[in-house]
Amino acid sequence: MFSTNKKMIAAGVLTLSMLGAGASSVLAEEEVPSADASVAFLSKYVWRGFELSDDSMVIQPSLTASYKGFSANLWGNLDTKYYQTDAHNWNETDLTLSYDGAYEKLGYGVGWIYYALEDVASANVRANDTQEFYGTLSYDVLLAPTFTFYYDVSDFNGLWYANLAFGHTFMIAEKYGLDLGLSFGYLDDNVSYAELHDGLLSAAMSFPIGKYIAITPEIYWSFALSSEASDLIELGPSNKDNFVYGGVSASFSF
Repeated sequence: MFSTNKKMIAAGVLTLSMLGAGASSVLAEEEVPSADASVAFLSKYVWRGFELSDDSMVIQPSLTASYKGFSANLWGNLDTKYYQTDAHNWNETDLTLSYDGAYEKLGYGVGWIYYALEDVASANVRANDTQEFYGTLSYDVLLAPTFTFYYDVSDFNGLWYANLAFGHTFMIAEKYGLDLGLSFGYLDDNVSYAELHDGLLSAAMSFPIGKYIAITPEIYWSFALSSEASDLIELGPSNKDNFVYGGVSASFSF
């Protein structure tokens, strides 16, 4: 459900001005569709603080196509040893349609996510297929603050989740940067739970291989932000409220 960080790609239009003898011309390079494929190998599946796997590696492929700010993403989760009895190892496929744009330093985006679920359990409650709409705002300053609001319109009708994220890249060398992130989430299930919910600290560094391929080691620490959140998150398979996990992802852009 649950991919934490699905990042959509938005391209811009580049205008080249060329001066010639006695005349000038402007050539506009047309924006062309772009695509990105990736696969992550992680030690655990955690979504919005909830533990959705237990002592097993998960494999999460992703495919994104983008054009003029519009994007479509297909994402999946394969649990190599799912802890639910008689459950499917391939237990989730998500489709995200979105639009992202910018005005000066302000970035904005809207989107729709369809979660196709096979026996995915959150806090020991099995989930049916569901849908969310979301909106996001960001500002291009130090720490790149980004606020995203998600609202469920299907199986968890009325549930909403808000996330405030910060990030910064420290350049280690010309082609290598250390990406650090910190986010805080608030969850309201529209029934009996409305709390500061989860925090997520992340670190990743991408290593390009040639022009189109990159390998990225990554590590995460997910933790509860309140005692009520801790009680809810501890209903997961390991009965813990915080998780350190990580792995490596490979991406191919074309």
